[in-house]
Order: sequence, then structure tokens, then C-alpha cells
Amino acid sequence: MIHHQYLKYIAAITILVYIPSAYALTDEARAKGFVYLHEVDPTIRTSVRYHSSENFVGGPINGYNKPVIILTRQAAEALKKVQASIKKDGYSLVVYDAYRPQQAVDNFIQWSETRDQRKKTQYYPRINKADAFKLGYVAKRSGHSRGSTVDLTIIEDHKNIHAINVHQRTLNDGFTITILDDGTVDMGSSFDLFDVASHTENDLIAEKYKPFRRYLKQVMEQHGFKNYSQEWWHFTLQNEPFPADQDSSYHNFPVE
Repeated sequence: MIHHQYLKYIAAITILVYIPSAYALTDEARAKGFVYLHEVDPTIRTSVRYHSSENFVGGPINGYNKPVIILTRQAAEALKKVQASIKKDGYSLVVYDAYRPQQAVDNFIQWSETRDQRKKTQYYPRINKADAFKLGYVAKRSGHSRGSTVDLTIIEDHKNIHAINVHQRTLNDGFTITILDDGTVDMGSSFDLFDVASHTENDLIAEKYKPFRRYLKQVMEQHGFKNYSQEWWHFTLQNEPFPADQDSSYHNFPVE
């Protein structure tokens, strides 16, 4: 018969072994001030597209080993304030991407040099993929690698993210784009569409979508973030701890 105290000892050992595996952020990353977003605010929804096949490359991206969101603590704390604010209006944040290792950026560069266009219709319907960098939709040295840049949107708080439903939409200039409906608020164009329709302010989308973009931009700015004008979903913490002009600010540890 196994003694009761021995069973308690085994349970304790099991817990000690299991918990670290759930939080695999390296000591080096933590020492630099990086955290998991869910540690700071577990109410913020996430949909890590680069860990999946639903992205402009068409497959999981190098360095995205787990579907988790990593940020500098300063950025995560600022997002917590944004979340508290929009919750009062009946919304929740949905984060698609945040910290991005350089190896993922290198993966994007390699993709731009191939003939693979499996996701052209959904993500870059009227540009040459090789031009994605010079047009400003992807960067060879990404602000995401500094850990305080985030790609996000909002969802009505009573709704859930769901599997993507695809449908077409005709813009004001007559061009048709693909909408990837995942249950989030319709912003007139979908996350990661490389097109002028994704610019925060443009004349291609219908007027009914513009207030949602402006609402997101306003609340993010109120809590210290700055929007990238070519992507309605892209924001960087203005007082980020890793300055853009320093080589040491760009990191390469994996997302896991």
C-alpha cells in the first residue's frame, strides 16, 4: 500500500515538472523584459496567424513554435489598459501578432523570392509579391522584432473567433478583394491584405467601416500606441524600451 504522504510528494514533483513546460519563455528573454500577453491580461483574445497556414505565405512561419503572444512588459501593460477601456464599450481586443523573431522575417524574405503564389487572391491580389517590401507591407527589419509592435483588431465581447469564412467584396474603385471573416469586427478589409484598402484612411472602403478603424486608432493612441498608416491593424508603443536605431533592439528568440 502506498503511503498518503508519498502520494502527496509525487503530486508535488509532477506539478513542479509540468508548470515550467507551460511557460517556455527563456531566461534571456525574461531578463530583457519580455512576457506572455496572457500573463498580463488573460482576457485579451489571440489568433496567431503565423503559427498556422492562414497567412500570406500559406504555412507556419519559422520561429512561431507555439500559438502564443509575446511582448515587452511595457507594451503588454499598455494593451491591458486598452482592453479595460474597450470592454466598457462591449468589445475585446484580438491580437494576431506581436513579437516576431528575425528568423520569421528572413522566412518572409525567402518567400518573396519564390514563385509560390498560393495566397495571392486573399492577401496580395493586385501587387507583385516581390514588391511587398518596397511598398511597405513587410519589412526586412521589422519593428515587431523589438517586441512592442502589435497587429490587432476588435471583436464584440459576446462573440467568439471562428473558422474563417471567405467572401468577396467590391471596393469603391471597382476592384474585388477577399474578406476573411473570423468573427471580428468588419474593418472593410482583412488583416494582412497588401493593398491601399488596408491603409487606415482611404477612399476605397465604404464609409460604414471607417468609424471602427478610427475607434481602434483612437483608443490605442490614448494608451501610448502609434498607428502605421498603411495598415489599420498595426500599432507600436511610442515609448518602446528597445529603440529602433539600435542593432541590439532586434531579437531572434523563437515564439514558444
